[in-house]
Amino acid sequence: MAVAEIKIWPVGTSDASVAPYIRECFRIAEDSPLVDAVLTPTSTVLDGPLSAILALADQMHHAPFTLGADRVLTTITIDERLDKETDMEDMVDSVLNDEAGVDL
Repeated sequence: MAVAEIKIWPVGTSDASVAPYIRECFRIAEDSPLVDAVLTPTSTVLDGPLSAILALADQMHHAPFTLGADRVLTTITIDERLDKETDMEDMVDSVLNDEAGVDL
């Protein structure tokens, strides 16, 4: 399993708002049965098999073009562990429940 953060930025649009483009990208992610998706203020986090994430990233990257964007910038950060099973919830829990005694 992998966790990936994907940032998609449509460029060359007629409006300063990118919400319609991001909404369509997130809809594509949400509709995937293989990947969990969480929308954040600046990106979408995907959790699932790396092959499914990469296929989904391709679909999400191309979505703004179908809505009229002339250019799309996409950044992907992938975190994949082979030593143990983990997901995005585990990653957040490990920070919030620090065993070293650091309170957040």
